[in-house]
Amino acid sequence: MPCYNAENYILEAIASVQQQTHSHWELILVDDCSTDNTGSIATSIAIQDNRIRIFKLPVNSGTGIARNTALTQATGNYIAFLDADDVWKPHKLQVQLQFLEEHQLPFTFSFYDCIYEDGKLLHKRVEAPRNLTYRQLFFCNYVGNLTGIYDVQYFGKISISSNRKRQDWIMWLTILKKIKIAQPVPESLAFYRVRDNSISASKTALLKHNFAVYRTFHGYNWILSLLCMAVFLFTQILIKPWYIKKLH
Repeated sequence: MPCYNAENYILEAIASVQQQTHSHWELILVDDCSTDNTGSIATSIAIQDNRIRIFKLPVNSGTGIARNTALTQATGNYIAFLDADDVWKPHKLQVQLQFLEEHQLPFTFSFYDCIYEDGKLLHKRVEAPRNLTYRQLFFCNYVGNLTGIYDVQYFGKISISSNRKRQDWIMWLTILKKIKIAQPVPESLAFYRVRDNSISASKTALLKHNFAVYRTFHGYNWILSLLCMAVFLFTQILIKPWYIKKLH
């Protein structure tokens, strides 16, 4: 769990891990040089729960570096992700691990619900194709970072890009390039918090980060990257909305 100035949310995020019905887990929290009380809040909880380990980066380095730091410390057979402002539902790990075992899969993810910054429900659920292909993922990130989980014995520990944004998309692309098709657990297992001041809330900033993925990760030239972005925008506007459900 990377965290930076998340004092308003981190207590709930950590609690959502502690409340998992599958209790055999380790939580590796990396404080990316927070200037608020994030570190002290996390430390006070970790003192009482030896399944939680905390590390602090010497300088603010971004989410990618923080995740890689946690990755090097992980000892489990599976890697799952959660940001400090998001929340897992209590049965999240149990359901996904059973799904992986029953379908003999090395990777899965799930649907998720959206909440406002104050925690109130947005009444919106983000779903995904039932058989997600690399091509589909190439033009749209259908995998919510807070829902992804992969088998370390199958993939090894996948190094995460140092990009401050979209490093999760790059990781899913790396996984799908190997396994070709991914199946989600067809139910919502987490809550994604929509924050007004987050990078992901800025559409212009997201476009820049997405373009950078085509340019740097895929190594495409400007023209091909622009063509990919055109298809990406088409997918975002006309296709992805079909996977966003209104809840009553």
